Amino acid sequence: MTHEQPLPPEESVQPQVIDMPVNVDEIDGKNDISVTEPGRLIRIASMTRAMLEEARVAPLDDAGRQRLLGVYDLSLDQLRDSLSSELQDELVAIFRPLESASASESELRLAQAQLVGWLEGLFSGIQASLFSQQASVTAQLEEMRRRRLEGAETDSGQYL
Repeated sequence: MTHEQPLPPEESVQPQVIDMPVNVDEIDGKNDISVTEPGRLIRIASMTRAMLEEARVAPLDDAGRQRLLGVYDLSLDQLRDSLSSELQDELVAIFRPLESASASESELRLAQAQLVGWLEGLFSGIQASLFSQQASVTAQLEEMRRRRLEGAETDSGQYL
């Protein structure tokens, strides 16, 4: 019988998601778009996606529909706390409350899919904006290097 040795502490460290504000200067031409807790947003998106997949493969009884509706409503509430006012307004405009007494299984699935799609669009917009900002900073650094090299060449030419 062999006993597995635990990994040394440095090898067993797991990555952690740290909530840091993400301020995006411009997404879709709007200013003041920010996410105050990106880790929370990612967790909600992952949970919503998993619930949608589960709801697709199994029929929902009344208790399952009530549970899915409750999680959907709670997810929207939690999202509002993590978004800038402009994104909160967009969320309210796009997502209408579902009535628990009349929400059908297909309506719940569509609402979950809509939420997953919106979150993925938000992530894509943030990624595109961050890529654009990174490209802009890279271009500015290259311009500064070019000017510094030109200045060094001019300086060295004056001393000859």
